[in-house]
Amino acid sequence: VDKPTLFREADVVTLHVPLTPSTRGLVGPGQLAAMRPGAVLVNVSRARIVDRGALIAALDEGRLGGAGFDVHYEEPGAPDEPLKKYRNVVLSPHVAIGARQHNMADIAELAACLADGA
Repeated sequence: VDKPTLFREADVVTLHVPLTPSTRGLVGPGQLAAMRPGAVLVNVSRARIVDRGALIAALDEGRLGGAGFDVHYEEPGAPDEPLKKYRNVVLSPHVAIGARQHNMADIAELAACLADGA
């Protein structure tokens, strides 16, 4: 489907594109406003593909059900990242390269601790 239909009809939109001049800000106010109420945005590409201000506005207005980002706007994740204040946003380090069988148990334990607030 075309992008307008995708954003309008999907319950979950996941992003899997490289950061290039043409993809920077690919998801902005128009795309976020078009998403269904309660839809979820997942970004495993690069943070700047999503306009952070537009994402914050959509979260503040309660339009999105949530967001999951396996990337950060500043690497490593900045302590004052504004997305950290939302209970319906999950932020994780971009660890796909480090996801080897021998360290998956450590990653799972870290994720469980973070989810538990430890």
